[in-house]
Amino acid sequence: MPVLIAQKPGMKLYGLGKETGMAAAEQVVTAGILVIGDEILSGRTKDKNIGYIAEYCTNIGVDLKEVRVVSDDQAAIVEALNALRSRYTYVFTSGGIGPTHDDITADCVAAAFGVSIDHDPRAVALLQTRFKGADLNEARLRMARIPAGADLIPNRVSVAPGFRLGNVFVMAGVPSIMQAMFDEVAPQLKTGVKLQSVSVRADLKEGDIGTALGEIAKAHPDTMIGSYPFHDEQRGPNTNIVIRSRDDQKLASAKNAVEEMLSLARAGLASKQQKAG
Repeated sequence: MPVLIAQKPGMKLYGLGKETGMAAAEQVVTAGILVIGDEILSGRTKDKNIGYIAEYCTNIGVDLKEVRVVSDDQAAIVEALNALRSRYTYVFTSGGIGPTHDDITADCVAAAFGVSIDHDPRAVALLQTRFKGADLNEARLRMARIPAGADLIPNRVSVAPGFRLGNVFVMAGVPSIMQAMFDEVAPQLKTGVKLQSVSVRADLKEGDIGTALGEIAKAHPDTMIGSYPFHDEQRGPNTNIVIRSRDDQKLASAKNAVEEMLSLARAGLASKQQKAG
């Protein structure tokens, strides 16, 4: 079964507004990530690619909506890939395009799109610049197997290319190589209106403000409001509140509402403590 990651651990989303109007809808560009590899699911390899892609997407105005992690199983990869590519503007995959028998991502992409796969002369030529004669063996030539109709993604680190087919970008699992490939991919992407964000320190526990924060989220449907609990060495349990929106005025309005709520909550808590004392 795939692992689904919807949001950061410790984060509670209190509101996720719908975009209003045709223009706003056209400005939203979405993405999903498919991480492939038994080594990730076993814990043997610690993934470093999700965070890089997520941060990059945020910075260029692409909304990352979903991450799936699947094993080296063709049926699972094809199923996940078809689900993601039909749902989001772009899909970024990492892992499974190396020289070993369990590197099956290229075959799975071909199967998902219903196209053939073979050694691509362009990819073979690239490998020949690094591997001479017998060094370009059958295993290494696996890295030149590209689905029909795909465009190559350059790899300035180790030559063996990734590829793009439709809205799917297939990249290596090794972080340094994946990052180099993503740097090549980024200029090809459509970008939307960037989410603006602001953080407000609550100086209150999550339980002190959860209900009121939910009411603010309902009153500001075009914003996303998240609460992030943390431990303050001086005050103990505390909370940061992050408000996000594509509209500056709506962001400011929600921020003001949060600050007013926090002020009242702190005053109320201080009054209770005074009476108790």
